Amino acid sequence: TCVWGGARADLEQAGHDAEWSGDWSEDPGDSEILAYAHRTGRVLVTLDKDFGELAIVHNQPHSGIMRLVNLRAQIQGEMCARVLASHGHLLQNGAIITVEADRLRIREGNRWMNVARSARELRPSYASGIL
Repeated sequence: TCVWGGARADLEQAGHDAEWSGDWSEDPGDSEILAYAHRTGRVLVTLDKDFGELAIVHNQPHSGIMRLVNLRAQIQGEMCARVLASHGHLLQNGAIITVEADRLRIREGNRWMNVARSARELRPSYASGIL
């Protein structure tokens, strides 16, 4: 399952070099997508658990994985930008972060941390325009 293609514009607006696999001519499969992201030093953003399994169970190298859970398509990009701004350093060091509307789950090495946050902190603030 692909992250909404419109999320790329939000990430680019936040200064990130984003690539959407939906633009590729064919799907090379999860393992190759994760390998490509690692070769190019990119954090992989996904809706699927499969990439975490490749990283944890199969020890496939990666440059950070962010999994979005139950987020409306229109807020996926802004939520990614927020998490990259606040936790990008962890992702660059190989963390796996699960993003939900009201919390983050962060896996660094072999340990998970739950980061409970108010929905107001994580959800996009369209009225104020402040990330």
